[in-house]
Amino acid sequence: MERALAFLSIWGVSCASFGGGLLTLFVFRRGLPNVGWMVGYLLLLWLLFAVFVDIRALEGSERKSLRLLVTAVDYTIQTLYHGLLLFVLPAYWAATTLTSRNAAFLALLVTLALLATFDPWYRAVVQPRPWLGYVFFVVSIFASLNVALPLVGVPPFPSLIASAFLASVALTPAVRRGQRLPWPAAFRATVAVGVVAATIVALGRAAIPPAPLFLARAVIAWDVLSTDALELAPSPISADELRQRGLIAYTPIYAPAGLSQSVTHVWRRNGQVVNVVNLSPVRGGRQEGFRTYSRKTSFPADPTGRWTVDVETSSGQLIGRLRFRVTP
Repeated sequence: MERALAFLSIWGVSCASFGGGLLTLFVFRRGLPNVGWMVGYLLLLWLLFAVFVDIRALEGSERKSLRLLVTAVDYTIQTLYHGLLLFVLPAYWAATTLTSRNAAFLALLVTLALLATFDPWYRAVVQPRPWLGYVFFVVSIFASLNVALPLVGVPPFPSLIASAFLASVALTPAVRRGQRLPWPAAFRATVAVGVVAATIVALGRAAIPPAPLFLARAVIAWDVLSTDALELAPSPISADELRQRGLIAYTPIYAPAGLSQSVTHVWRRNGQVVNVVNLSPVRGGRQEGFRTYSRKTSFPADPTGRWTVDVETSSGQLIGRLRFRVTP
């Protein structure tokens, strides 16, 4: 009994928080209305509170009389991390292709969410390392803005750039306190860091899922006159039948209302690009997804091998991937 009580005293709140987080992920599933408003509200609240905490720490958090307040503030910040990451995880989960490089960013978000959920882990890993707290700060703001901005019509690539820049600028209070700079100098420093961060993110954009875009459906079908009656292709596909019938990559894409995004289909055989097909811009707002597809009727003399069709934004972020195999 004593062991059970000791376990509950240490892990009880964390386990309850974890259970509540799973329920949140179930309720705030992808495409649910008003999620953008909720994320924006939490993000604004969290940013304002982060600035408040930084000012309070500057005023003398080392005094014994303020230790209780500092502890409460630390726990509140941890709770806000937890809430923000849970709001954005469904969008990133839907937008991530687990067999691609953008899966690493999803893994980072899941790791941070778990650390923020379980108090003993957070106290042992994050609190003794102030730099890790800054990682939480920057990643949480970046991930939240990168989801929230497309919800108000900003395309994914400009959202990516703006999110990296603003997440860096949000560190201004911490830079001011740590370097003992006046506000203008601290702001200039974080703006310079923001430009560098935006450049790095722009160059590495393929490693970030294009949330909140995701594939509503993804199928390889035989070429037909209308996509309303698709005949799914078998797996594997014989080379003779492939040449005779041709294929369609059918990929309805979900996007938020008001968003317009150009996309491409990149057909590859054994990792080598065969065709790049530019498609009509995706128009957001349809729950079933904006229907996009590309036809391929011309294949190499020897089409055997492993094929993929990557669905990408015009800037090169991977929305999803289809796979099929062709046999002799």
